[in-house]
Amino acid sequence: MNWDRIEGGWKQMSGKVKEQWGKLTDDDLTEVAGKRDQLSGKLQARYGMAKEEAERQLREFESRLN
Repeated sequence: MNWDRIEGGWKQMSGKVKEQWGKLTDDDLTEVAGKRDQLSGKLQARYGMAKEEAERQLREFESRLN
């Protein structure tokens, strides 16, 4: 699934994102609004991970949705 589809169906996808990364708040998910780069930044901030790790996890998440 490409990120455009995730962004387009963000209300449905945000639940899956919250299951994957439980430290993200509802406010975080509302603020992100499906934007991949913003989600990457939130993952880095909430989990203290490097940008590369956040991107790796997002790629894995995308691949599992296919």
